Amino acid sequence: MDNLLSIVTFLPMVAAGILALFLRGEDEAAQKAAKWLALFATSAVFVISIAIYVQFDPAAPGFQMVEEYNWIAGLKYKVGVDGISVLFVLLTTFLMPLVIGASWNVTSRVKEYMIAFLVLETLLISVFTALDLILFYVVFEAGLIPMFLIVGIWGGKDRVYASFKFFLYTLLGSVLMLIAMIAMYMQAGTTDIPTLLQFQFSSSTLTILGFQIVGGAQSLMFLAFLASFAVKLPMWPVHTWLPDAHVQAPTAGSVLLASILLKLGGYGFLRFSLPMFPVGAEVWSNLILWLSVIAIIYTSLVALVQVDMKKLIAYSSVAHMGFVTMGIFAFNKQGLDGAIFIMVSHGLIAGALFLLVGVIYDRMHTREIAAYGGLATRMPAYALIFMFFTMANVGLPGTSGFVGEFLTLVGIFQVNTWVAFFATTGVILSAGYALWLYRRVVFGDLIKESLKSIADLSAREKWIFAPLVALTLLLGIYPSLVLDIIGPAVDTLLNNMEPQLAAAKAVALAVGN
Repeated sequence: MDNLLSIVTFLPMVAAGILALFLRGEDEAAQKAAKWLALFATSAVFVISIAIYVQFDPAAPGFQMVEEYNWIAGLKYKVGVDGISVLFVLLTTFLMPLVIGASWNVTSRVKEYMIAFLVLETLLISVFTALDLILFYVVFEAGLIPMFLIVGIWGGKDRVYASFKFFLYTLLGSVLMLIAMIAMYMQAGTTDIPTLLQFQFSSSTLTILGFQIVGGAQSLMFLAFLASFAVKLPMWPVHTWLPDAHVQAPTAGSVLLASILLKLGGYGFLRFSLPMFPVGAEVWSNLILWLSVIAIIYTSLVALVQVDMKKLIAYSSVAHMGFVTMGIFAFNKQGLDGAIFIMVSHGLIAGALFLLVGVIYDRMHTREIAAYGGLATRMPAYALIFMFFTMANVGLPGTSGFVGEFLTLVGIFQVNTWVAFFATTGVILSAGYALWLYRRVVFGDLIKESLKSIADLSAREKWIFAPLVALTLLLGIYPSLVLDIIGPAVDTLLNNMEPQLAAAKAVALAVGN
């Protein structure tokens, strides 16, 4: 079929429309119907996305399965995937049925809850497939709305504060990106992303208010996009919205926030910042690298003193995203391969960790680490799976967590040994906070009366974790499943950047002298 991408994109929206128009009432039968329809729709989307994966030719570096339709007022709907975006589409569709399955205990406004997640899936897939600048911006920003509602309606006691903080941080950062997009259109005369990837934006040094801007328009555009992508990722110091959002979000919201929404920033760097503004990226690369190191070390230390499990995992996510930005701005194959691999792997591991927190929260209604201890006695299956994902999060060889971090460190070592050295301390710190959490929650004597009747994983919960365990192991043992697909796209990105990067380094050297 020629329109598989559109089917995958809009099928969740169709299911949301059916729920909105035809399902009435809040009785148990209506709630079950909403859950089953959402599960069926998201599962069908995943099956179709596998067909996209099968049809995708990894040897071809360009965009494939391109669909283009004229829209209103000269706007157009254009979508397609390359080796980078097809993986994020697959990750999104893989996680959504698991997220719906993990939401089976939701009893408040179930229909609206499922509609929010279905709409969010459509918008997330649209971000990864958009090949038009305006379309990308619209869906990139529209994704804020369902997540804002998910946190604000179904979140914890401080959900309103957390949802507005999340919304304002991410929206304000994108205003500068919109201005840069307008400037891009004025220079290139098009909003077509494949065309813009081949266009060379001005990089001549500018003088503004007596200050010399090395890299010219490219530097300014890079900073404008950075304002949006840094918040989305999030990078230090604009990361403070994330722990609050994670703590207040329902379990399913935390999973999607960590596994998919954080990846929008990294994807934006790969799709726009590096290929379109390579000179600007080179000019600001040292700043990004050291901000990444600060993120890795600082948030790891902050994670060590957390008393809330969700907050600890949230700060862990910021540290892992530090490895992502570090790998991207190494400007070499190992670094880029490692960064993309971390994003995919982190989507599985962080999602599983938030689901694990959700399991015991559903039973005990607290996320305080001090409220637990000795769970291995009553929950051996839970303890085993928790141990597996703790080790994967630390980067144990044989799991997907190891491959990405290793490649990233190899890539950055070729560029800056000091950055590589300090970043490596983050691996040690991650072992500290992850094992500390596991020991406090799972090991020790079962002395708390409230825990003595706690039930182990149900069959439904085991089925949710099974594919996550399998894929985390598979990618750890056979990373070529990811690396072979992204290889041609990464090579093309680096080859297209090379001429402008060489010129930028020459300019930087001349300015330094």
